[in-house]
Amino acid sequence: MPQYKSGNSLFYLTIFSIAMGYLESAVVVYLREIYYPSGFAFPVNPLSAKIGLTEVLRETATILMLLSVGFLGGKNLRQRFAVFLYCFAVWDIFYYVFLKVLIRWPESFLTWDLLFLIPVAWTGPVIAPLIVSATMILLACILLFSGESHRSSGRRLSRALVISGAVLVFLSFIWDFSGHMLDHYPMASLFRAADIGSAMHTYVPGRFNWWIFMAGEAVILAGIYMLYSISMKSSHK
Repeated sequence: MPQYKSGNSLFYLTIFSIAMGYLESAVVVYLREIYYPSGFAFPVNPLSAKIGLTEVLRETATILMLLSVGFLGGKNLRQRFAVFLYCFAVWDIFYYVFLKVLIRWPESFLTWDLLFLIPVAWTGPVIAPLIVSATMILLACILLFSGESHRSSGRRLSRALVISGAVLVFLSFIWDFSGHMLDHYPMASLFRAADIGSAMHTYVPGRFNWWIFMAGEAVILAGIYMLYSISMKSSHK
């Protein structure tokens, strides 16, 4: 597979992602001005069904936009996935940068945030998604700028490690809210939007599961290191 050669394209992808980060932060500034004039805090204020659906669809549209940029920015599946990861990570980092500039939030890296709503609420301290974003940029750069090895077994193992680690990180983000739901609702409620919305109005973050998060990050980094090692060995043959 040819390596990613276009630094010019990466520059414009970065500009796009930064601008997208500003757009996302601007939407949040508007929402907080309307729903949290005294400052954002848990539990979240009730949203109408229309606004709730709009938010979910906005998040879905954001992912589709990033996937589309990935498809346009890469020449094959590996490069397209890497461009998606890179743009997602830069977007997420600058989302928080612009929120800090515009409304002086978050107060610290340990401030809790509502990260995502699909399929249930993702919550965690701000530092956690920033760590994930840095990891995504690292993986994206290795995928883009290192050669692809023909050692399929090594590639499969590194891929399995990255995917397994990503699942653990995902679990760490939904762990606290899912625990809150299961304490107050039956298991089936995890799949019902109305119950999830109701639970959000009583949910106050308790404890982020750093053990699961750090385990996931360690597994991902192991997979990245294996991918890098295999790529370097292949490039020297």
